[in-house]
Amino acid sequence: MATNTGTGVWEGGLKDGKGTVSTQSGTLDARYSFGSRFEEGVSGTNPEELIGAAHAGCFSMFLSSLLEGAGKTATSVRTEAKVFLGQENGPYIRKIDLTTEVEAPGLSDDELQQLAQKAKEGCPISRALASVPEMTLKATLKSA
Repeated sequence: MATNTGTGVWEGGLKDGKGTVSTQSGTLDARYSFGSRFEEGVSGTNPEELIGAAHAGCFSMFLSSLLEGAGKTATSVRTEAKVFLGQENGPYIRKIDLTTEVEAPGLSDDELQQLAQKAKEGCPISRALASVPEMTLKATLKSA
């Protein structure tokens, strides 16, 4: 069974929805606005990278809104979504590994873990991908 792997990384994109998204194929846009590049279509980026980039961005913004709701402000959020595609009667997503690094003054590691889990459960793209056999999450608190 063939497997393709692609990674999308989202950095920034707190309340304004803007940040930098990069994949193995390169940076999609220096002032990336979530959604616009996908609507226009991006050549040279494979499907697993696009899925990873969309998921990383959606998760990051959802996590940022949860942090704000908890009275915390993230000064930076970096999320990487590694997407593993399988090939069996057509391509399918067999696994996604989400890794997020958050810098938020006054946030404890326990609070981060709880909010990151809520973000994984509540992010619209995570919910849309709920049928993926395995989705992991590693959240790390980054010191300023």
